[in-house]
Amino acid sequence: MAKELLKGNVAFAEAAIRAGLQAYFGYPITPQTEALEWMSQRMPELGRAFVQAESELGAINMVYGAACTGARVMTSSSSPGISLMMEGISYIAGTEVPAVIVDVARGGPGLGNIAPAQGDYNQIVHGGGHGDYYPIVLAPANVQELIDQTALAFDLAEKYRSVVFILIDGVLGQMMEPAELPPMRPVRQTVPDWAVHGVPGRGKHILNSLYINPPDQEEVDIRLLKRWMEIKANEVRYKTYFTEDAEYLLVGFGTSGRVALSAVRAARAKGIKVGLMRPITLAPYPEKELEELSQRMKGILVVEMNNGQMLDDVLRITKGRVPVEFYGRPGGIVPLPDEVLADIERLTSSQFSLDGDPRERWLARMQL
Repeated sequence: MAKELLKGNVAFAEAAIRAGLQAYFGYPITPQTEALEWMSQRMPELGRAFVQAESELGAINMVYGAACTGARVMTSSSSPGISLMMEGISYIAGTEVPAVIVDVARGGPGLGNIAPAQGDYNQIVHGGGHGDYYPIVLAPANVQELIDQTALAFDLAEKYRSVVFILIDGVLGQMMEPAELPPMRPVRQTVPDWAVHGVPGRGKHILNSLYINPPDQEEVDIRLLKRWMEIKANEVRYKTYFTEDAEYLLVGFGTSGRVALSAVRAARAKGIKVGLMRPITLAPYPEKELEELSQRMKGILVVEMNNGQMLDDVLRITKGRVPVEFYGRPGGIVPLPDEVLADIERLTSSQFSLDGDPRERWLARMQL
């Protein structure tokens, strides 16, 4: 199939439809409303369910109910809307039903603004809802990856009966790039054995996340943990660039990873031996791979569009074996490659440090 110019929000919406999406429930919020608009036209055309709910709370609980039937279901929102959905997401995880959620993140906290940001990392990657659950989190960096990972998200959700997030930001949601959409998959006709189904001759199923007896809840939590161990063993995804001879490493995801790659290429042109690791699965995080890379680096620079959230994971993984520095632009500011390059030059010409918090050194370095 030929490539076409696609906006990110439209691309993931159409990719979900072509992956066999049966029901979409959502609520408009910038910068992801184009996805809702696209679904409102395409889903009824195909005889599938589309509902604009009265709120994000309504949307996520509709997702919950539909997911219990074994249907392919999803919602999408942006940062404040995702925050409102967290209780329902926890219910979905506790009930062990598959669902796909796209978060087109914007500046915060609070209502913040409608500009691109990555301040949702902690609430998405480390589970904003209560209890012991572990969502799978995918972080594409371009429209083609967004399309491909949307189909992957449904497959992973059903394979592991898990919540799967696709975490992007307003840049990727609003930008247009040439990309290729997959062919239309047929909508699945079979009903999973675990689902509430009403099929004659099958046993009665009750799905819930309420376990009054603590040993029963513990059994569920241990089952979720064992499933997460399986996911960690089999579903880690990442990309590396110029790491074969690198002395310094940048780590960035999504849009920040894309900006970091441009900075790495510019640094290479100046003779600085720097590479990039871009996690694609933020959960499970490529911990082993980062640990191995870090052992031969003089320093690591973490690039994010927030105040340093993935930074804490990088510090945890590297365990003080290598100096880690930070470059961030929070609040809806997208870093420019030249800014990141300037920080690379500053750090590699002086010395990376192991002392104190990298955020403090970043504030001092930037005179903020």
